[in-house]
Formats: sequence, C-alpha cells, structure tokens
Amino acid sequence: MKELMEKISAEFEAFTQDANLQMENGNKAAGTRARKASLSIEKLLKEFRKASLEASK
Repeated sequence: MKELMEKISAEFEAFTQDANLQMENGNKAAGTRARKASLSIEKLLKEFRKASLEASK
C-alpha cells in the first residue's frame, strides 16, 4: 500500500507541474500530459480503494 501511495504522489506531482505549465504558458503539450496523468491518477485511486477495503477487513 505504501508503494501505491508513492505512485499516486508522483503522478499527482507530474500532473500539477504540467497543468501549471498549461495554465501559465499555454503549453498545449503540457496539457496533453496533464490529461494523461489525470487518467493514470484515476486508475491508481481505484487500486487504492480496493487495497484499502481489503486492509479494513
């Protein structure tokens, strides 16, 4: 579960960086990377939810 949290943190950091580049500079490629990271974060959060439910049993 710790490894999963590290992946989520790293992915969110990348998302934040790319989203800021898009907002501040209008960087279209950064926007694409941010959208891709958001999908990856969504998948990781679903994995976290499953692992969390298993741990609580």
